[in-house]
Amino acid sequence: MLREKTVFGPIFSRRLGSSLGINLLPEEGKICNFDCIYCECGWNRDGRDDTRLPSALKVRTDLEEKLKELVDKQIPVDSITFSGDGEPTLNPEFPQIIDDTLSLRDRYYPSAKVSVLSNATRVGRPEVFAALRKVDNPIMKIDAPTNELAAKINNPAPGYDVDTVVETLKKFEGNFVLQTCFLRSPDFDSSRPEVLDGWMEIVRKLRPREIMVYTIDRPTPAQNLQKISADEMHRLVQPLIDEGFQIQIKG
Repeated sequence: MLREKTVFGPIFSRRLGSSLGINLLPEEGKICNFDCIYCECGWNRDGRDDTRLPSALKVRTDLEEKLKELVDKQIPVDSITFSGDGEPTLNPEFPQIIDDTLSLRDRYYPSAKVSVLSNATRVGRPEVFAALRKVDNPIMKIDAPTNELAAKINNPAPGYDVDTVVETLKKFEGNFVLQTCFLRSPDFDSSRPEVLDGWMEIVRKLRPREIMVYTIDRPTPAQNLQKISADEMHRLVQPLIDEGFQIQIKG
């Protein structure tokens, strides 16, 4: 199980390059309204001992300290990335933290992107949506085209509905990044036609400016999961590439 400090890295990200991470959840715990079978932070039940969320002031202070250090050492930063131990938009000060981060980015690393990795469950909240519209890369997750499959992969909190999330994401008018994990287990296979076709229809409805397709890369809490190779993922998404969609594939 990964447990991250409020500001961590930079680390090399397959999708974002040199990425300075920001964790808006507990440093020694995990808070998420998903409980994904492939989550590198482990199961939610294993992260309940610490429920302390960092304040906007702490995030700003820690981030500025880290950015000053990196500038002094001339260490490059391609992305300041909200990820961490759970769903970042669950932090009640998320909108203020985004504003502070953009201000600090402009001061210390003006060429860096600000990215948010989210499961898209809170885009329907006006204050969250407004904050996500300000960042360079709002990266929204949809791993499954049906509620039945989402229950197997993401174990979402009660009330999650794929169709509702899709309708909510339409508010971005395509100006977002769609992120999807392709994998196999004894219970499902992301490459099956009924799964792939449903996911492609979602892509066509939303028309995101970019799609990130990836697979598992680290130990997972669930057993018997299998990664899908980059070559196979490329073949699977080729119809969308042929239609002009920009797709980044990471095996």
